[in-house]
Amino acid sequence: MSNLVRSASLTNYPEVARAVGLDPLVLLAGVGLSPACLHDPEMRIPSYAVRDLLEASAKASGVDNFGLRMAETRHLSNLGAVALMAREEPTVRRVVRAMMRYSHVLNESLFVELEEANGIAVMREEFLVGQGGSSRQATELLVGVTFRSLKFFLGPAWNPLQVCFSHAPPRDPSLHFQLFGYGVYFGQHFNGIACTTSDLDAPNPMADPVMARYARQVLEASAASTRMSAADSVRNILLVLLPSGQCSIEQVAQQLGVDRQTVHRRLVREGTGFREVVNTIRRELAAHYLDDGTRPLAQVAELLGFSALSAFSRWYRQQFGEVAGLRRRMIVGAGRPDC
Repeated sequence: MSNLVRSASLTNYPEVARAVGLDPLVLLAGVGLSPACLHDPEMRIPSYAVRDLLEASAKASGVDNFGLRMAETRHLSNLGAVALMAREEPTVRRVVRAMMRYSHVLNESLFVELEEANGIAVMREEFLVGQGGSSRQATELLVGVTFRSLKFFLGPAWNPLQVCFSHAPPRDPSLHFQLFGYGVYFGQHFNGIACTTSDLDAPNPMADPVMARYARQVLEASAASTRMSAADSVRNILLVLLPSGQCSIEQVAQQLGVDRQTVHRRLVREGTGFREVVNTIRRELAAHYLDDGTRPLAQVAELLGFSALSAFSRWYRQQFGEVAGLRRRMIVGAGRPDC
């Protein structure tokens, strides 16, 4: 079964599509989505279909910032009940953590993490759908929506320290600078936003504890029907652990607060195993990094948690039936696509 996302993720898609000369209904049909999803924000639709729709729209229009154009006019209210609950938290940090806690209600393919150290806070966001292909447009939409949400609480004059994307820069980054400011960096190790921890300490004057409790009850009921699977929980932890090379089942179990046998049993109940989950996420990330074409193979191996390039090369050949270096040469020889 594919992961699902609220159809509110397509808010203002028809307007952006028409503005760049596209017929939105034709593009929707091309990825198997019904026009009904444009009118019911709570409809659950496949995450991969949203990803493919945005990529197809960028390619058909020749507009390589299509996802960012969609993010440009988003409002906090587009997040539905999650926005209602987050708006009532007492500080921006509590807002961010509340949105992280219920991100699965919005998008089952979304991985989010907040790290704080030495006065810097990093919000990492990844859109992983399990199938190969670029997620450039979906990622820029995701980061753009998060940025606008933070701006809602921190004020129009606020800007982050950095906005990071793992993909290559667009032909024209002017819209990125217009939306985020000039601290935008491409070809990074993660997608997300960096700010000061003092930004997160800022109070939220709109907070209402009574309304917060009500909103939390609404979300708990919704989250109960979309509870994260054991495999997804393991995936989320592996996303953090892989680049360090410390991605054994023991380390994952420690992060989950259980023993390795418990992790094993939970995965078996879902018809999978730890090694299968590791290989699945590595396959997905490997396809993404190689198709992007900007990272040396040694760096790809490191990001996937391999101790040496030779180990990655053997694994890649076993998984894909081809040589990673040959795949890279084919991508470079064909020229990196614009979208």
